[in-house]
Amino acid sequence: MPKQLVMGNEAVALGAIMAGVNLVSGYPGTPSTEILETVARKNPGDIYVEWSVNEKVAMEVAAGASYAGGRVMVTMKQVGLNVASDPLMSLTYVGTNGGMVIAVADDPGPISSQTEQDTRHYGKFANLPVFDPSTPEEAYHMVQEGFRLSEEVKIPVILRLSTRICHACATLEYPENLQQARQKHIPSGFVKDPNWVIFPSLAYRKHLYLEEVQTKLAQAFDRSGFNSISGSGYSGVATGGNTYNMVVEAVEDLKLDIRILKIGTPYPFPEETAVKFVSPLDRILVIEELDGVIEEALLQTCSQFPYRPVILGKKSGHLPLAGEFTYEIVKNALSEFMKIDSIQASHKESGKQERMAQPKLPMRPPVLCAGCPHRAAFYAVKKALKGKEAVFTGDIGCYTLGNAKPLDMVDTCLCMGAGITIAQGLYRLQPEKKNIAFIGDSTFFHTGLPGIVNAVYNNADITVIVLDNSTTAMTGHQPHPGTGATMMQNTSGKVDIEGVLKACGLKVVDVADPLDLRASVEKVQHAVDYKGPSAVLFRSPCIALVKRHPVMEINQHDCTGCYRCIKEIGCPAISPANEKVLIDDTLCMGCGLCSQICACQAIKGKEQKGKGEVSNAV
Repeated sequence: MPKQLVMGNEAVALGAIMAGVNLVSGYPGTPSTEILETVARKNPGDIYVEWSVNEKVAMEVAAGASYAGGRVMVTMKQVGLNVASDPLMSLTYVGTNGGMVIAVADDPGPISSQTEQDTRHYGKFANLPVFDPSTPEEAYHMVQEGFRLSEEVKIPVILRLSTRICHACATLEYPENLQQARQKHIPSGFVKDPNWVIFPSLAYRKHLYLEEVQTKLAQAFDRSGFNSISGSGYSGVATGGNTYNMVVEAVEDLKLDIRILKIGTPYPFPEETAVKFVSPLDRILVIEELDGVIEEALLQTCSQFPYRPVILGKKSGHLPLAGEFTYEIVKNALSEFMKIDSIQASHKESGKQERMAQPKLPMRPPVLCAGCPHRAAFYAVKKALKGKEAVFTGDIGCYTLGNAKPLDMVDTCLCMGAGITIAQGLYRLQPEKKNIAFIGDSTFFHTGLPGIVNAVYNNADITVIVLDNSTTAMTGHQPHPGTGATMMQNTSGKVDIEGVLKACGLKVVDVADPLDLRASVEKVQHAVDYKGPSAVLFRSPCIALVKRHPVMEINQHDCTGCYRCIKEIGCPAISPANEKVLIDDTLCMGCGLCSQICACQAIKGKEQKGKGEVSNAV
């Protein structure tokens, strides 16, 4: 079989295809997105793939297919598992038929998330087995084992990934002809059975079964090749996932005589393997991201010993409690643990030069793209609410960046869909203020609808601003119900956001192009003045989907250097120069917002000459 360089997410997808997966559902979220996209791209033709409207829906769609005997995989990031936790907990008790793998990508750091949480806890919480790969190759094999194990014990399996595993690249050996080489899994079909309907008495019996299964799984994991012991000595280091690779490298560089325990299945914990590892040791250092899951398991395992080795880790303060680990953190922790001067050890490394200190790179804060229609929408709302007391509740997406100056238009951001409901809570305690909620088109379908219904039902005087840029831009421009495109490479009927808002009972639903500043301000003012729930739907495609021309330029003769265009919208294409203003041709997308706020009409499209019409400045 040929060897190819693949990303970790691609390895997971390939493993699922090889295992004969019948259905893959999910919701896009970095760092997990490419798993589903790879299945769709390499689909042999008999796999159903969908971006569901949210993770809860994805989990339930997959559960239904599993009931019919299909092998299914659900993909999401760690915060998405929170959304899907309701069906997840019940599904554990109801059980599955066809193998079900839940691929969840954690985000240590966090790099692109609002939380830094450890999915391994969900395994213990829900009584589900957890696989924690340390390399893309291991992820490829674990996902296949996950399907087999799920079908054996009739419950889902969690594949816990992390950013560095998802986005790392490795050489993987897999068949070139997937259709011919992959396992063919024929769904058995749904068989009616009272056990598919969960009642309290059944739940009690299933709980006893789940506890019994944990013991059997722990014994099976002890025999699996995903947990291993290597090295020698009277000191040990326990690790798993991505940190295992850094531990191995640091141990080699420091030339340590030390035993290494690699945990690839953190729950149920492989206790027999842990006992073999611990028995000859005086002390152990546990290195893991994010929480002390292995550390706690080892402490519990060692509690039965008359003589207990010293166990150090996060709880003892020897490793950081939060954040993504680096090679330097791991190496320094091992050096301190083994009482080695890490600088001297580095000098002794054979054939290696002393690493030069690298200069710190300047910080670049995230910013809305030049020409982004969200910037124009925020600015229009800001102008419309000028002089009024208002609170602006935000949501998850590119538009969260509206919190940055000079826009300063996002006062709160909790989780997906919460902007609309947070605004309602604020209104109940401060009805004298205007409460404006921003939400993107993809998030609107994800969890925005319940909040809209609640606002209408309880007559909350809020205004919802829907930012429709025709894509899920934040995670890589995936389709959603409002685009009319699906992951099965076909088109479907678009779900009309304006029609949905009206069907929910909103009496005022205005539609505007945010790049038409004057009209946008008027529409926002009209919606805000209405007593009751109202909405403004801003429609303008993401600049990554459509290129606007001509780009804008500054007439240096007419420019007064007031810097209003810089101070009010903060477009990265505009910068000061010699007490005037310049527009970078390579960044400008020609949205024209700057020209509409320039009081001296110094900004025009490049093909326009002269002052032209009267200024549209607001």
